[in-house]
Amino acid sequence: MSQPKAPGFSTLAIHAGAQPDPSTGARITPIYQTTAFVFDDVDHAASLFGLQAFGNIYTRLTNPTNAVLEERIAALEGGTAGLAVASGHAAQLVALHTLMQPGDELVAASKLYGGSINQFNHAFKNFGWGVKWADASHPESFEAAITGRTKAIFIESIANPGGTLTDVDAIAAIAKRHHLPLIVDNTLATPYLFRPFEHGADIVVHSATKFLGGHGNSMGGLIVDGGSFDFMADKRYPMISAPRPEYNNMVLGETFGNFGFAIACRALGLRDLGPALAPFNAFLILTGIETLPLRMQRHCENALAVAKFLASHPAVESVSYPGLEDDPGHALAKRAFPNGAGAVFTFRLCGGYEAGIALVRNLKLFSHVANVGDTRSLVIHPASTTHRQLSDAQKTAAGAGPEVVRLSIGLEDQADIIADLAAALSADMAEEGSSARM
Repeated sequence: MSQPKAPGFSTLAIHAGAQPDPSTGARITPIYQTTAFVFDDVDHAASLFGLQAFGNIYTRLTNPTNAVLEERIAALEGGTAGLAVASGHAAQLVALHTLMQPGDELVAASKLYGGSINQFNHAFKNFGWGVKWADASHPESFEAAITGRTKAIFIESIANPGGTLTDVDAIAAIAKRHHLPLIVDNTLATPYLFRPFEHGADIVVHSATKFLGGHGNSMGGLIVDGGSFDFMADKRYPMISAPRPEYNNMVLGETFGNFGFAIACRALGLRDLGPALAPFNAFLILTGIETLPLRMQRHCENALAVAKFLASHPAVESVSYPGLEDDPGHALAKRAFPNGAGAVFTFRLCGGYEAGIALVRNLKLFSHVANVGDTRSLVIHPASTTHRQLSDAQKTAAGAGPEVVRLSIGLEDQADIIADLAAALSADMAEEGSSARM
């Protein structure tokens, strides 16, 4: 007998993890807005607290609304288990807390979201964790940065803010040679455009605040365990491979197998660090995911049209968008991102820093916000905002030089998006001409 065909991506985006509510028959996943859950009896409570049974104890640890979101993202990414947390930053914190000990290091791509660079460079020092930076456009630089203290490699599938694509396969090969888990932030791509586990990643993290939720109305973060990394091969990851005194010396990697990492993130990280996702936010993100395939198609179509317009404009020095045929990342886009190159990219203005500030000021349809992945088109000048705390050298390395503007292209009509940019760029050129005559 032939095996039933696996559901397609759009079907999973709507149905994965969800069933009609058993008590009421409600079709949409309810918002279980409660702090705690009643136990059947004392034995049931004991089994839950001892990790001997799955179920709900307290919303900081588990919640039925959040559980549907966790199952859905695991299904969409092709992982073994998911964990929902309060933000993308919280996802990075909990994932690395499960892997790192004081004195350990991670190797990270230098082209990252500015908040991640600050988190890795500064906040994580309080845990005794170090970071070494590598150039994702030169995968061999990751190998050169690895030491005996390295515990993980961290990259973005599509780098923020530049929108450049990462050759995940090449970096995954290096991670495997050194028996290191590869963590991929898949926020800008989403699993609709790219599935990191199919390219050698071991752990995926998301800021669900962005394209997954998609409407700029809720904060959230997600961790997905790929189930591919053998944490029991050595003693470098004691949160998973060593007996845990909190759970009667249970070895999580032995007990839970290929989702032991996800259990450790929940039972040892989320439990004690506490960045729980609100059930209402989980509900909003679930609702957003239902239309993810349709939205990502439109985002990418609009982004390509806008990138082509900007590439031909006299006020624009260059555009960094792999969907353009002359972009250095176009071959990788065709090979690994067949559904599109994303909706977030940067361009460089001929007028430098002042031109970037002026463009943001002159745009009308675009919203000037520190976010991406909204239905609305968004703009920001990274050097004066999201990457402001970095040195000039760090800004340039991150793709956020003084002349760079980042766009997150929304779902409006292409003609309206382009008209807004055209008017703002014309105003910029007029201002520059006026200044030159004075």
